[in-house]
Amino acid sequence: MPEAFIYPPKNGDLKMPAKDVLETATNLVGGSRAASHGSMFQNHENIAQLWNGYLYRMDFENGDRLKASDVANMMELLKVARRKQGVFNFDDYVDGAGYAAVAFECAEEETLEEDHDEEVPE
Repeated sequence: MPEAFIYPPKNGDLKMPAKDVLETATNLVGGSRAASHGSMFQNHENIAQLWNGYLYRMDFENGDRLKASDVANMMELLKVARRKQGVFNFDDYVDGAGYAAVAFECAEEETLEEDHDEEVPE
């Protein structure tokens, strides 16, 4: 059975059979991830509640679309949900901060693009 987080495999082979990927995922979901994140259902219910709040005012039927900054913000909310469920996990805080930084850069780029699109040609 493959070890978690070992890629490429120790034998140096860059190919990993799909069954090994699935076995690794099975071991993580039923093992260390279950211990650190708690109930899969409750974890995903928490994520859904936070994402529903984030998306509450978006009007997709009238043209609103998710932007890169929205995705990064929602991934940060995923980490917030994980902090609420399970045990203390340093990575949830580091990853959340990372997603906040990514959201900042994405929002900055989106603002620059919007400003560029609004410029009137001569």
